[in-house]
Order: sequence, then structure tokens, then C-alpha cells
Amino acid sequence: MITCRFHSGNLAVFFLAALLPTTALAGSLIDEIYDKYGVELNGFADLRGGSRLQTDPNEKQTSLGETRFRLDANTYFGETLFTFKGELVADGVTEDVEVELRELSLVASPLDNVDIKIGRSVFTWGTGDMLFINDTFAKDWQSFFIGRDEQYLKYPSNALKLSLFFDTVNMDIIYSPLFEGSRFVGGERLSYFNPAAVKIVGRDMKMDPAEPDTLFADGEIHGRLSKNIGGMEVALYGYSGFWQEPEGYLPELRTGYYPRLNVWGGSIRSALLGGIGNIEAGYYDSIDNPDSDNPFARPGEIRLLVGFERELAHELTGGFQYYVESIRHYDNYRQALPAEAHARDQNTGTLTLRLTKLLLEQNLNLSLFIYYSPDRNDGYARPKFSYKLTDQWQLDGGFNLFWGEDEYTFWGQFQDNSNIYAGLRYSF
Repeated sequence: MITCRFHSGNLAVFFLAALLPTTALAGSLIDEIYDKYGVELNGFADLRGGSRLQTDPNEKQTSLGETRFRLDANTYFGETLFTFKGELVADGVTEDVEVELRELSLVASPLDNVDIKIGRSVFTWGTGDMLFINDTFAKDWQSFFIGRDEQYLKYPSNALKLSLFFDTVNMDIIYSPLFEGSRFVGGERLSYFNPAAVKIVGRDMKMDPAEPDTLFADGEIHGRLSKNIGGMEVALYGYSGFWQEPEGYLPELRTGYYPRLNVWGGSIRSALLGGIGNIEAGYYDSIDNPDSDNPFARPGEIRLLVGFERELAHELTGGFQYYVESIRHYDNYRQALPAEAHARDQNTGTLTLRLTKLLLEQNLNLSLFIYYSPDRNDGYARPKFSYKLTDQWQLDGGFNLFWGEDEYTFWGQFQDNSNIYAGLRYSF
């Protein structure tokens, strides 16, 4: 992320909140710019806040408090498309003002069957619904867990994308010269279980891992071959880079790091039983721990996902997924673990359920998304609503609810982070 930070205090939130009503005056100016320069402008101003549902001694009670102003611009230079998406964010929790660049890219088609995209952008592929196997692009889980719009789960990358279209197969290659990684839960806003401390920690023990920092040598490459075969969307994937989160530990430095990783996989998505079914698999080759006998790097895994979604009734849709991670060379993994460490099960399954209901001429959207792991007896629920007040104004809100039997499991570690949030957005 390209970010400029300035210590601001909470006054920045109220200052940027004043932009909400003033954006209503921008319509005529936007039309004038398009007519004169051919630049298409749009965006929004978003005011959002949230609070924990319980006291967390490791974090602030306020989980979310920010005003966000977004500007999107699109124009053509001949046959080349230029896209800009930038944001100004006043954050009342960190007391910072940030300038965030979501996209700055050029897209050109030098040949009929060739597209080239270069710059900063969000990339995604795969078939999972909020579950990712072959989508090894950066994520922002912190935003997801505090109540920001779901679009912020996907984090932008600086990359070159080459797309080739043939009668037999389509090919996509995405190359980033420097790995950035996902925005993970590391104590800045949300508490988490620290294996080294063997307890839940937060702001007083923020995770500060060693990051790959050598241009080109620490790059990453994603590849996909895709084809529609008789109505089935079939794809093969490959990735060479790093684990997206600091899944390794450097004992001599007492800090985490990003181990190297290769991923190979495939997916199928097709119409099924009046709905859409999908299956996806991936082989995670952990380069720093190929035999699962290194206790300081995450072992390799095989991952599998099956899913199905369809309309259940008028304006009501439902989706179900089952996802499993299986550790390779499990006996080596168990033997290498320190005595005080909590061992993962060899096979860990997660069930998800999504329900979406549209009401009031589709102006009101009610949704529920649940993750539940029967193996760990932990889970996470996201009930939420969004209501379109007018063509420009939208109100939304919801809960992030975590539970778990043990504090060291994935969802269980976040129990003190359960929160409620609401947002008001003006789009122009």
C-alpha cells in the first residue's frame, strides 16, 4: 500500500465528516469534467463506527471509527484505459490520516487476443466464497473483521498482468516484482493468540515480522489456465512466492517471517441441481519445510473445497461450502513441535453457510455468513444488513461474532474482538 500518515487526533474524523454533505454538490462538476476532458469520475464518502461487545484488556473499546472519501477516475488515451482509485481516510482508532491508493493502472490490447495490465490493482480468482485456495493474492483480514465494506478484504498489489486468449485455452500471468503480503491480525486493532507468549496479546505485543524486501528476488508470480468446456468453467493454477501471512519464526531474531511457498491447484464450476456447484483443490508446497520437520515454518498442506449455491425461495439465496486442510508428513510435524506448542489436527474441516434475502423492492439486503469448524469447535458469524435510502445514500450495519472452545484455535483467539458496527455512505 502506498500510504502517507500524519498524526491527526480524533478531530480528523469530524473534519472529513464534513465532506459527506459537500459531495452532493459535485454532480454538475463531474458532468462538466466528462464533457470537457472525457474523464469519468465517481466515488463516495463513507462514515463508519463500531464497538466491541465486551471488554478486551489488550485493545481499545472502539473497534472502528473512520471517515473515508473515495475518488475513482477512468479515461482513455487512444486505446489504452487509465484507471485511478484513491482514498483519503481519517481513522479515529489509530488517530491517523492515510492516503490509500487502491488502483493506478493502464490496460492495453496490443493484439486482438492479448491484454496487458500494469500498475496497482486488486486481483482475484478461484471459486470459493470467502474461502481461498488458489487465490493467493493479498487480503486484508483486519478490515474484514471490524466491519469495513467487503471490497476491502481484497488488498491491492503492484503487478504486471498478461492475458492471452486462444480457442483452446485462456492464460493469465500476474507478476509482482516485490511481495507485499496480506494485512493480518497482529495486535494493532484486534487481539490474537501469540504462540511464543502462549497467551492472547494485543497492542502491547504487536506482530512485527521480517518482510521480504529485495526487489525482483522477492517477487511472486501467479498463473492460470482456464477453459469453458460444455458449460463447465475449468481452471488450473500455479503460484510461486511466499505464505501470505508470517507463518514462520526466526528464533535468533525472535520475530516472525514469510516462508517461501509454491501452490499448484485446479477448480471446476458448473450448473448443478438448479444452482451452481464448485470444487477446488490446491497443493501447498512449503519450501522452507518440505518434510514438515521444521517447527519454525508452516508445513505443507493439501486443501480441498466443495460448494453449492442456489435460489431457495423468491429473493432468497443460499450457499454451502465444506473446506478441509490436511497437513503433509503429519508424524514429522508432531515430533518436531516443542512440548509447549498446541498441535493442529492432521485434517481440519470448516463449514460455511451464506443466506441472502432481498426485501422492499431489493432496497433492503439481509445476509448471514457463518464459518464453523466442528474439529476445533470454533466459528465466526457475520449477520449484516444494507438499506438503500436513495440512489445516493446507503445505510448498513452488522455484527462480527467470534467463538471458540480454546483460545489458541483460529476463531477462538478472536473472542474478545466480537463487535457491532454501522456505516452511512453517500455515492456520487
